[in-house]
Amino acid sequence: MAAAIILVLVVVGSVAFHVLSPWWWTELASNWSYIDDTLIVTFWITGVVFVAVILFMAWCVFRFRHKEGRQALYEPENKKLEWWLTGLTALGVAAMLAPGLVVWHQFVTVPEDATEVEIVGQQWQWSYRLPGADGKLGTSDTRKVSYDNPLGLEPGDEAGRDDVVIEGGELHLPIGKPVKVLLRSVDVLHDFYVPEFRAKMDMVPGMVTYFWITPTRTGTFDVLCAELCGVGHAYMRGTVVVEEEVAYQAWLEQQQTFEQMTASAD
Repeated sequence: MAAAIILVLVVVGSVAFHVLSPWWWTELASNWSYIDDTLIVTFWITGVVFVAVILFMAWCVFRFRHKEGRQALYEPENKKLEWWLTGLTALGVAAMLAPGLVVWHQFVTVPEDATEVEIVGQQWQWSYRLPGADGKLGTSDTRKVSYDNPLGLEPGDEAGRDDVVIEGGELHLPIGKPVKVLLRSVDVLHDFYVPEFRAKMDMVPGMVTYFWITPTRTGTFDVLCAELCGVGHAYMRGTVVVEEEVAYQAWLEQQQTFEQMTASAD
């Protein structure tokens, strides 16, 4: 009897903690409300299953508690019950996977008018590259990374000479415009993550991964590394500033290009 009461209290306490908890995810600042919706669907499905299973366990503990003279019935198989459990489990898994697949398709389908921005992770800082006046990024090669060329840009590529290079500084983005975020690492695994954007992706050495976002709220947001990358992992922080177009252009004009960087190094 006591065990059944404890199980019921576990259900009541868990649901109350979820409903009344002051801790929730940060306020959304991008177009990815679909990710929030998918998580909420998952919470509902797993929550209902959790409550149903624990309450069923409590009922079984109470209903079939020990009584003098009562003997258990041995039933090794119940095909009807197995079909019901298999079918309900399949429906539950499909209900959780289907929204995720829809959102994933949107996540990897970049709008044609998206501007490319490159983010480079290294132990333990973030660097950024934005297209210059030509509107496109030049090529890069990790083997060309050096003190004078921290992002490993190809010096002979004319398309990259006007690229804006920001080493260990702030990244600014204009509000309301889609951005394709290209992700690159020069050493170990990293993961660029701004909680308010919801979107994130691993940065794998030797690969260029990506995601896209449309910032929907101005403000200053913290950048975190969501992949354990060494002893300085906890200190690998950065800042993204989302601002109006006029302020963004004014900031962009003040940044150094790759050509200016190499000229000053000479």
